[in-house]
Amino acid sequence: MADYGHDPTETVVPYAVFKSAGFSISFATETGKTPECDKKMLTGWTQKLLGANQRTLSLYNSLSSSAEFTQPLAWTSPDFSLDAYQLVFLPGGHEKGVRQVIDSISVHQQLAAYFPQTRKSCGGGKAVAAICHGVLGLSEAKGLDGRSVLYDVRTTALPGAMEQGIFWITRGVLGDYYKTYGAGSESVEAAVRKRLRDPKKQYKNSLSASPFIVTDETYNYVSGRFPPDAQLLAERAIELVKGNLKQGRMRAPISNLPF
Repeated sequence: MADYGHDPTETVVPYAVFKSAGFSISFATETGKTPECDKKMLTGWTQKLLGANQRTLSLYNSLSSSAEFTQPLAWTSPDFSLDAYQLVFLPGGHEKGVRQVIDSISVHQQLAAYFPQTRKSCGGGKAVAAICHGVLGLSEAKGLDGRSVLYDVRTTALPGAMEQGIFWITRGVLGDYYKTYGAGSESVEAAVRKRLRDPKKQYKNSLSASPFIVTDETYNYVSGRFPPDAQLLAERAIELVKGNLKQGRMRAPISNLPF
């Protein structure tokens, strides 16, 4: 996670689902600083009109006092590695602070090393789940061939129409708050599409308010668009991990899950 700015729903709802499934969870920030989610989604009129619901607020209060959250790992530590984990989850959020993760060379290197292990034919038994801007960060990770790890993968992300729509609706009072890289920057959807081999076939979209996720056929990878998808996304990620265990692809029990 970034030190500040992730969407609270896309963070705490999966956390609660993973905890209920018995997963042991680790958070990671750049230097081990306790992260904070986007306050506009947690307090004030922005929360009431655009942000987290009461369930998320309650879950966030519990999360904020948990040992996992208050004592995160540091992804820049020489000893940090994703290899020990069965599932990597990347939450989203549009606040500009999340660029700390999206633009991090260290995170890109970690993800580039980890993602190939999610290929089902390799039998590595790893899995990745990402939502909203988390997909954008994942798409920035490149292999030795210079291509995104998502080059041959089916995925979704925050739809451009949704991103642009909420930006124009709120720009009079919130400015470019809903544009992570500033007014006039390309949408998350456009940026992710550019990194796919055949975006017309690989990028899956839905403008429905109902939960919508995309599960790839070749990799143990599942993606979502925005907060309403968070619950279903987490449940599907659990299915991927348990499916790997059932098929005997992993010799170790479910142990850790880094955010």
